[in-house]
Amino acid sequence: MKISTLHKSQGDYVKLVRGKKDVGFEPDIVYVTSLFTYSWEAVHEAVQFYKQRYPKSKVILGGIYASLLPDHAALSGADEVHVGLLPDAESLRPDWDLIPEWDGSVLFASRGCVRKCGFCSVPKLEGRPSGLLKLKKLRFATLRMAYDYRGIGPAVKRAIETLSAYGIPKRKLVFYTLFNYIDTPEDFFEKVRELLSWGATSYPMRFEPLCSLKKNAYVSPNWTLTELGMVASARRVLGFSGAFPPYEGLVKKFMKAESFHDAFKLWPLGYKKRMAKRLHHTSSGEHIASKQMRFGGNLDWRQVTISEH
Repeated sequence: MKISTLHKSQGDYVKLVRGKKDVGFEPDIVYVTSLFTYSWEAVHEAVQFYKQRYPKSKVILGGIYASLLPDHAALSGADEVHVGLLPDAESLRPDWDLIPEWDGSVLFASRGCVRKCGFCSVPKLEGRPSGLLKLKKLRFATLRMAYDYRGIGPAVKRAIETLSAYGIPKRKLVFYTLFNYIDTPEDFFEKVRELLSWGATSYPMRFEPLCSLKKNAYVSPNWTLTELGMVASARRVLGFSGAFPPYEGLVKKFMKAESFHDAFKLWPLGYKKRMAKRLHHTSSGEHIASKQMRFGGNLDWRQVTISEH
């Protein structure tokens, strides 16, 4: 989007294309972006498509994958692999005219980071911090931060309280919650429980090695495939769009849980069908009492509608 602004300022025509499509003219330059390293195959296919379709055009490959694995990215056949940010475009406003259906804006509160966490690519991609923004005067749907280690819990809580004092609703504070790294399932459980108790939203983020070429292939020595599957299932069943918002019932469930397995345990296989049959022959009063059986003995946080027959 910023590259488009840069080229338009130079009098160039720019067209945004998703996937492999005929752009309708012979371009001078084709920019192909990339995201995670394990999504490299689609990137290579896109580069090869545009190289064959427009042999006179220069194809430049950039983005996260290209910056982290430039040698592997070069195997795509791109004329140039760009590593990191594009300095000439970084300070420009994104060209939102390319996507007229979009009615919002996406921005970075800052670029870069002073830390060098082993799970994070930001220092490699963006360098040291720059461009801090004053958030008080901004309006936004969500503010995204991270809760990576248990040790930073007090700082996370302090950030939530500070932002809340400035009028930012706690539910708009979404914290990426790292797991499957050097943590244990119990560490992850405690981080999620703390965020919910503080009124913020937890968005679980499964660790992937920065140079992984296959998604979800890595399992930390502290985790098992079963435990990782429990998190994935809970995000689908208990969460909303993959996140754990501070719904009252969900907060109660996590506060009552004594361990990771207690908090993330769901119905056994076939339980819903058995309950459906039981409800057909059960009064509403009996059903309310039976709700305590669900989710491993804890009360279901979702509202249940009882139909009288």
